Amino acid sequence: MTDLKTVLSEAVATAFAAEGVDAALARVTPSDRPDLADFQSNGALAAAKALKANPRELAAKVAAHLEGHPALSAVEIAGPGFINMKLSDAALSQRAGEVATDADKAGAAAVADARKVVIDYGGPNVAKPMHVGHLRSSIIGESLKRIFRFRGDDVIGDAHFGDWGFQMGLLITACGDEGIADAFMVEGDGPFPSESPVSLADLERLYPLAAGKAKEDPVFRDRARKATAELQAGRAGYRALWQHFVAVSRTALTREFSALDVTFDLWNGESDADPVMEEMIADLKAKSLLVPDAGAQVVHVAREGETRKKKLDDGSVVQVPSPPPLLVISSEGSAMYGTTDLATILDRKKSIAPDLILYVVDERQAEHFEQVFRAAYLAGYAPEKSLEHLGFGTMNGTDGKPFKTRAGGVLKLHDLITMTTDKARERLKDAKLGDDLPEAEFEEIAHKVAIAALKFADLSNARTTSYVFDLDRFTSFEGKTGPYLLYQAVRIKSLLRKAADQGAEAGEIVIAEQAERDLALTLDAFSTAVSDAYDKRMPHLIAEHAYRVAQSFSKFYAACPVLAQGHEATRGSRLSLSAASMMQLETALRLLGIQTPERM
Repeated sequence: MTDLKTVLSEAVATAFAAEGVDAALARVTPSDRPDLADFQSNGALAAAKALKANPRELAAKVAAHLEGHPALSAVEIAGPGFINMKLSDAALSQRAGEVATDADKAGAAAVADARKVVIDYGGPNVAKPMHVGHLRSSIIGESLKRIFRFRGDDVIGDAHFGDWGFQMGLLITACGDEGIADAFMVEGDGPFPSESPVSLADLERLYPLAAGKAKEDPVFRDRARKATAELQAGRAGYRALWQHFVAVSRTALTREFSALDVTFDLWNGESDADPVMEEMIADLKAKSLLVPDAGAQVVHVAREGETRKKKLDDGSVVQVPSPPPLLVISSEGSAMYGTTDLATILDRKKSIAPDLILYVVDERQAEHFEQVFRAAYLAGYAPEKSLEHLGFGTMNGTDGKPFKTRAGGVLKLHDLITMTTDKARERLKDAKLGDDLPEAEFEEIAHKVAIAALKFADLSNARTTSYVFDLDRFTSFEGKTGPYLLYQAVRIKSLLRKAADQGAEAGEIVIAEQAERDLALTLDAFSTAVSDAYDKRMPHLIAEHAYRVAQSFSKFYAACPVLAQGHEATRGSRLSLSAASMMQLETALRLLGIQTPERM
């Protein structure tokens, strides 16, 4: 099943080639003037310049090859050499019918060559409650996982649990000092208590205290570093206590991720790379990549004679230094953050053998991943360009800074979800939506509206940009919001239920009215939106499409009566268009990780 944009691109490319022009210039795009044409190609201008020919004359020759194409009703030359193309009603009717019957992909195309892909996202940490800083990684990563899987790739989502670094040594030392885990502090092989000596509340209290103390007390910091090294070396009591830290933390994290409808195929932690650590260190030494540096051991990743440029937010370009060496072993002998990331790449190579690994992590970690990726390429743990850091901007408050509580602290994700659900509940009641529903169903709808508000507010922005969190605007049922899209989806579902109750049946789609044409064109564009979101790793392109579908359907519904249409064939055609719109809108929302209720 091929979308009309692709059909026309292939036809124009063939026409260009017939005139001796590079087919790569035959780019077809939606028309800048939809009142004049549906699609346009401006390639004749660039081609004529290269051939030193008249662009309008070249465009006319290309247009002559397109005359009589079954998908076109008109081909015209405009301006200095623009080729304007108008689709035939028959082609739009056929394409809309294909979308309506494509229950699996709603008109989108699968990849030609499927790959095995690992997506590393979420990034929760032991002993730390999830906060708003985890929101973007979680929902962007979840959406990308769904998009890649939808297109046919074999995708594995990994939470990559932060459970193996210095924070573990801090917690162990703090527990020992407070005397709440004495049974685990003794040396030897145990046995050790099977019941956790700490609760999540204990961990949330102890970690910031220990982190603060480590900054002020060098002796405490050194003890925590030693505890980290002993944990990683396999000290039994520390390992047993650490396992309780992980289990207690994961229970809370599962709750938060479930509330966001975010799931993982793997809950591997940094610790899961530990079994390959010794092998990796030996391998790096054997390849002369691991070298001493002030008591530590590093991998130099800078390239000789290298110059790097970075584009700033204002569009200017500056020269930046090469990345510093990757610290692999600290002077205390413990593995570092970069060490476990590098070992994880090796572990994934051995256990999964992925073609591509995507890391959905804050843009501020760009240099860290540059170091790790370069080290992995040098060591042969991954092919060049098979590792990608998909950085993202921050969710900011109205002051333009990362979102905080009114007291200035970091807002817990659980509190954000609760706050948004409360606002969604209020919005539903103000709009008198769901008044007649049982309380349990109403609460389920309020939760779906809240998650739609959060996710669409985030995913409607380009991944690389920051945005301002505005709860009132995001939860509105008007404008470009998640709740608006849910309302439109429910509206179409209601229409289709009424049609079924009246015995009205869907029929063959026949495009005749302008609003029908516009809706059919919008449905055709889904395939491009999905492939572009996939290629660019940008879910906002699907969010944009979902909004266009909702808008196009609303205009269609206002201009073209469906159930009130007396002509049976026309009513059947419009019902099929409505069902196709519903299926594609719901598919797009599902790719964003948004569930649609049946009613409101």
